[in-house]
This record gives sequence, C-alpha cells and structure tokens, in this order.
Amino acid sequence: MKGIPLDGELGERARALLAGTITPVPARDAATVALLRPAAARPSPPAGVEVYMLRRTATMAFAAGAYVFPGGSVDPRDADHGVAWAGPGPEEWGRIFGADPVTARGLVCAAVRETFEESGVLLAGPDPGTVVADTTGDDWEADREALIARELSLAEFLGRRGLVLRADLLRPWSHWITPEVERRRFDTRFFVAAMPPGQRTRDVGGEADEVAWLRPEHALRRARDGAIFLLPPTLRVLTELAAYQDVATVLAGERRITARRPGVAEVDGRMWLVIPEDPVP
Repeated sequence: MKGIPLDGELGERARALLAGTITPVPARDAATVALLRPAAARPSPPAGVEVYMLRRTATMAFAAGAYVFPGGSVDPRDADHGVAWAGPGPEEWGRIFGADPVTARGLVCAAVRETFEESGVLLAGPDPGTVVADTTGDDWEADREALIARELSLAEFLGRRGLVLRADLLRPWSHWITPEVERRRFDTRFFVAAMPPGQRTRDVGGEADEVAWLRPEHALRRARDGAIFLLPPTLRVLTELAAYQDVATVLAGERRITARRPGVAEVDGRMWLVIPEDPVP
C-alpha cells in the first residue's frame, strides 16, 4: 500500500469517516497551473524544464508550508461570459475535464487569474495571436491587488485593458480531489503552460513567503531529504514533469484526464491516507 500515516486529529477524523459518524465537506472547484520554462543547459543535452513554485505561509489554513503551483478556488465571477476568449472553448475543456461548460469556463478563467495573482504572469494578449509582453509597473500591480481583494473581476480586468484570455496557452494535465478526511476540500484541475516571452515572474507575497524556479527532479530530491513539503498531487505532477526533455514536449503530450482522490484505510490499528494509482471509479 502506498500511503501516508494519519495521526492526531486527522487520524481520529479518518476513523470517524470510516465509521460513518461524520459527513465529508463538499469539495470546491479549483484550478492550478504548473508554469514552465527551459532549464539552464546542462553539460550535455537535454536541458529539461523548470517549474515555478510557491511556499505557502505557515499561517494558511490549508497546506501550510507546502510548495505548490499557482492556483486557488474558482470565483463565481470567473464564469462571466464577458471574458474575451481565444482557443478551445468551455465545451471542449468540459469534455476534457468531465465538467459542464459553465464549470469549465470558470476553471480556465481561474487558472489564468490565479497565475497572474500569484506570479505576475498573464496568459492574455491584445488579440488571439499575441501575449502581453510586460506586466510590471504600478498600474499592473494595482490591478493584481484588486483581483486578489475581489474588488475587480477577471472580465472587468481584461475588458478594461482590451485583452483576450489565451486558453490555447494552457494544457490539461491532471485532476485531483482532496480526500474526504480533510476539513477543507478542493476539486482541482491541474494545467501546464509555458512562460510567455518577455514576461517574468516576481515575488508577489500574500499567501506565499517564498517563490522559486525549480527543476522537478531537484524539487523531488529536496522533498525526499525533508527540505521541502509536497502534497501528493504536487509530487505526482513533478514526477511526471521530470521525465520530459523540454517545454515543447510537455505541451505536445496527449493526456487522458481522470479524477484521483486519496482515501483512508485502517491497517493494524493505524489510520493511513491511501494515494491512488488509478482513477476514481
């Protein structure tokens, strides 16, 4: 069995869950994006890729201290039809992720919004064939902070700047559902995207106290050494990305998206979180 021991409060909740004495909280729709760039060349090719990661602050209610990709919950306004759109439509994304078109629209918009909020990178452009070249400056920062504060919706932000959301720059990667034992749960679709030319990430603060570009294999090694903490879905995505030679190959790959949800089990009197290798039935 591949799993993680559950002790303390989580262990007690796991027992109660198996006994049917507690009801799982609903999982909220969420989106996260593994933002990629070419890694610095090694002594011999291939160079591989680097992925942008944030360390969540120790005060966060969910996944405190974990290294994660930019992402978060879907804002109800993310499904606004006023968002100018380029690339595969909500119906196609819904087919890929097993969601209705309204939910799929919200997921894609949340992916773009959260990436901008948490990295300063914007997957949008003046027209369907271009991408914003620079998102630095006080005016961009004011808009980013307004998005975080929910004082500004994605549709309002893009519309005011005359920008088109570039859904074609995103690729679907995986789908994970927070285990039922957790008090906060998310139904998260994972995307990958290449770092747009001319743009750069920046330390935007807020929910993260550290940001870094890491080779997937480096992040995995640090996790094995206990230097960083990775949630099971993040660890799985990094393991998969470590096998790729370059960003273009990552984006060109065909993915069959199936939902995965860790479960709980009791083994020899101890509770365990079981990490699934196969899709949720």
